[in-house]
Amino acid sequence: MNLLTELVAFIVAIGVLVVVHEYGHYSVARLCGVKVLRFSIGFGKPLARWVSKKTGVEWVVAALPLGGYVKMLDEREVVEGGAPIAAEELPRAFNRQGVGKRIAIVAAGPLANFLLAIVLFAAVFATGVTEPVAIVAAPPAGTVAAQAGFEGGEKIVAIRDANGAQAEPVRSWSDLRWKLLGAALDHERVVLSARDGQGTYDFAVNLAGLSGQDLDDDFMSKLGFDVGGATLRVAAVEPGSAAQRAGLVAGDTLRRMDGRPVDSAESFIAYVKAHAGKPVALEVERGAPQQSQRQDGQPESANDAANKTAENARAAAATSQTTSQLTVVPAPQRDEETGRSVGRIGAALATDAPSVDVHYGPIESVRLGATRTWDIAIYSLRMFGRMITGEASLKNLSGPVTIADYAGKSARLGPSAFLSFLALVSISLGVLNLLPIPVLDGGHLLYYLVEAVTGKAVSDRWQLVLQRAGLACIVALSAIALFNDLARLIHF
Repeated sequence: MNLLTELVAFIVAIGVLVVVHEYGHYSVARLCGVKVLRFSIGFGKPLARWVSKKTGVEWVVAALPLGGYVKMLDEREVVEGGAPIAAEELPRAFNRQGVGKRIAIVAAGPLANFLLAIVLFAAVFATGVTEPVAIVAAPPAGTVAAQAGFEGGEKIVAIRDANGAQAEPVRSWSDLRWKLLGAALDHERVVLSARDGQGTYDFAVNLAGLSGQDLDDDFMSKLGFDVGGATLRVAAVEPGSAAQRAGLVAGDTLRRMDGRPVDSAESFIAYVKAHAGKPVALEVERGAPQQSQRQDGQPESANDAANKTAENARAAAATSQTTSQLTVVPAPQRDEETGRSVGRIGAALATDAPSVDVHYGPIESVRLGATRTWDIAIYSLRMFGRMITGEASLKNLSGPVTIADYAGKSARLGPSAFLSFLALVSISLGVLNLLPIPVLDGGHLLYYLVEAVTGKAVSDRWQLVLQRAGLACIVALSAIALFNDLARLIHF
């Protein structure tokens, strides 16, 4: 079932992105008076085709769905049947257009992808999305978060540049991640304002020492920032496991490990993995009443508070709450991904993390959608540049297998997650096509910019040479992306 979900989500995602990209070329070409011969979704053998009686455009759905193209009238290409282009049609040929129109037509595809991303992000922001609150878990010693003074449990509410720029509010964990990522790319020092039960404090965070190798999907954890504030409970215990031998039972609430508060599943699992064969002291709460929480991030009303008080009183009367001190020794087990020995206790965990419903008005949603699209596009360009210079790993490149995997996962999470994923891939497609590599839109734009500056078109001979070089680059990038996909799939 998961495979089917991934396949359907992947086809939908690629289909939407290709149609939008090619329609950008098509619509601007028509506006510029260029005759469009064919609009194809996919390559290879046509599965379906029809010709518009109004425009004469042939619409095609082909067998290989990894792309598409818009074929325009062009004197440099052989017309089907070998017949010359009629004289009255020559003014509508692409190659007869001014350099400005050609630039507009070629740039329209990537720009359509960016516009789609803005619309999708705006829809997500307008309809609202439930995200974790920006509460920090206890950071590992030596990390950037620990060096800044975070102890765990602080709620980050604002971020500003250390040089005194105006503070920006932090609305959720996702918002914090994007703001820290932008600061990390610029090697900035930032100040995070956070509050706990005692008050609001400023924490100076130094991001100047990060390298391109650190800016991967897990960069927040590398900095020591993990989502905190969660209540961690034992959902199930495997028979004969270390957890069962230690006395853990389903329903136990984990409070502390070796004296440190437990408020993050990620940090708890990482701690257990790092202590294979070593005793870990646990403080657990047993029989604690389960309290309901609002999930929209809004303060409770008087009725909510009264209802909760009554509910808790009934639960407390029926259930006695006890605190127990247990010692568990994680059993050593080989990690299939890294090949190293890690600790495992054999317990399934359930988390109840505070969350906030983040949503904005229509105008603010569009503004934020445009800002998010710009930020991701610039981040993608910077990461690609760092991969070229060796500052970032080529492992960051992903191919169709990884895209299909994330498409399926995001589709299962719900419409907001899938739309956000679609926006991210649309931006990536737009950025990729703008790279100055021949055979891509960016390569053609480079030709036309040279023509605009020098007044002379790039010769057919040079275009042929550069075309071959560009094709070699694309094949190499595709091979690396496919290798990375296989490496993630079989963990080597």
